[in-house]
Amino acid sequence: MRIAVFGTGGAGGYFGANLARAGEQVIFIARGEHLQAIREQGLRIETTTGAFIVRSDATDDPAQVGAVDVVLVGVKTWQVADAARAMRPMITPRTFVVPLQNGVEASGELAGVLGAKHVLGGVCGTVSRVISPGYILSIGETNFIKFGELDNKPSERTERLRQAFERAGVKAEVPSDIKSAIWEKFLFVAPYGGVGAVTREPAGVIRATPETRVMLERGMQEILEVSRAHKVPLAEGIVKKSMVLLDALAPDSTTSLQRDIAAGRPSELEAWNGAVVRLGRETGVPTPLHEFIYHRLLPSELRARHGMESSAAKHFKKSSTSTPR
Repeated sequence: MRIAVFGTGGAGGYFGANLARAGEQVIFIARGEHLQAIREQGLRIETTTGAFIVRSDATDDPAQVGAVDVVLVGVKTWQVADAARAMRPMITPRTFVVPLQNGVEASGELAGVLGAKHVLGGVCGTVSRVISPGYILSIGETNFIKFGELDNKPSERTERLRQAFERAGVKAEVPSDIKSAIWEKFLFVAPYGGVGAVTREPAGVIRATPETRVMLERGMQEILEVSRAHKVPLAEGIVKKSMVLLDALAPDSTTSLQRDIAAGRPSELEAWNGAVVRLGRETGVPTPLHEFIYHRLLPSELRARHGMESSAAKHFKKSSTSTPR
């Protein structure tokens, strides 16, 4: 398969590199020093079991890529709409797009630009991040990807992609209900990220402190209630199951949301805790814990974004506006 990885960060880089190592034709879309390093030295992936380097085509201009079978979208949630417009030159009638973002709205944003027929639902799990240009560190054993048609019908294209990941040694699943799978991950990560960002403490501290452990559980319960109001079925005991997963994390684990906010960078606050508040209001479901987190972190988020366009809008504006669909 010819696969474009749009956004070669921790998740996109990890999954794309494994596909490339298995023989798939992968094109990485990246920027700046990261792109230069990938072009000159290849993309290095280091895991707990060893390291490898893949040498694949890489560019910062989607218009140069040509037609692809699949686009894996690895940008931040607030860059998804800009990325969708920029990737139009790669889209043909057979192309489909798989979002890797945490959150529950990426597929809808992509479909709004590209059309629903080109978009799958997707969610992934990996503890991977860019350490330096061209170098991604992946720790832990949690590396999986789930994707499926938005109507949950089996399809030849999802099976082809699943098999490609299987050949790459990546755990891949086409769940019976992709929307439920996305919300299940959301229920886990949004409270964890939000409580971690507010307290500025890692997983080991916030799960061991009785008061913040209650915050985690309440945050998960609020998302469960919002999901039910939006007709998304989640399994019984999902809050307990999610807390078991959180208890299994390395004590020093943090989320990208927490790290971005601590560093004064734009974060995915709007798509995580902000989305819980917004989606709760749409259906009259109160979300006081997430409202507190969102409102507490919003001033620093606005400061990080003050006077800024999204980096994707700045970098890809020319290609997304001058190239016909």
